[in-house]
This record gives sequence, C-alpha cells and structure tokens, in this order.
Amino acid sequence: MGLQQRVMEQLKLAMKAKDSVALESLRAIKSALLVASTSGGGEITEDDEIQIVQKLVKQRKDSAAIFIAQGRQDLADPELAQIAVIEQFLPEQLTEEEVEKVVVQTIDAIGASGMKDMGKVMGIVSKELAGQADGKLISTIVKKRLA
Repeated sequence: MGLQQRVMEQLKLAMKAKDSVALESLRAIKSALLVASTSGGGEITEDDEIQIVQKLVKQRKDSAAIFIAQGRQDLADPELAQIAVIEQFLPEQLTEEEVEKVVVQTIDAIGASGMKDMGKVMGIVSKELAGQADGKLISTIVKKRLA
C-alpha cells in the first residue's frame, strides 16, 4: 500500500477519534504530497515521498527547537506531537552506532583521508541511508571521522 493510501486511512481514523494533532499532521502530509505530485508533473516515487515526509519532520523539529529556545514550551509541544505522528510514515531510523558503521565502511571503501573528501562521503552515505537517518546526524559523524 502506498504512502498516500496509508495517510488517507489514518486520516479517517483520526477523524473518527477526533484527534486534532493527528488530523493536522496527516493533512500536512497529504497536502505536501498533493503539491509535489501536481507541481512535478505526475507520479512521485517512493523516494520522493520519503524526502517529503523527512522535510515535514525537519520543519517541525526546527520550529520546536526555536520555540524551546525562546522559552515557549506551549508552542513546542504541538510541534513535537506532530513529529511523532509524521515519523510513523518514515522507514525505521538507524541508531547512531549503525550510521557510524556505514560511515566508517564508506570512508574505508573510497579511501577518504580528510575533510576534503567530506562531500564524497556524504553523498554516498546519504544515498545509501536515504530515509533511515537524519542528514544532520550523518554530517556530524562524517566530520568526526574525517577530522
């Protein structure tokens, strides 16, 4: 079953349960998918869907971080609740250790030796772990390993 069908099923369940956080989150996913499919000129791939959902999660994490930094926990809580709903539609996330293992293998495989090779390593690892790890986490680990 595709992402759009899963979102629609969850949307119906959220409506019946009168779950406003889930409704808002699911409508955001549905809207982003609709915009992508109409502006892109047709079908969107599974990889595109994952990137869209990751972008929605990242937006909410960034917003929550800003609200928390400003001492507005009342505004951060709904963002954090939406993250939990939206993340259900992402592949299972890898742990930091698992990501580090892939980074080390990639560095060894291409013979990266310093920060000048960061772009190469990031490109390969990001493609391999698409949807399974946050880009910020990958970047942090690559920097640590190449420094």
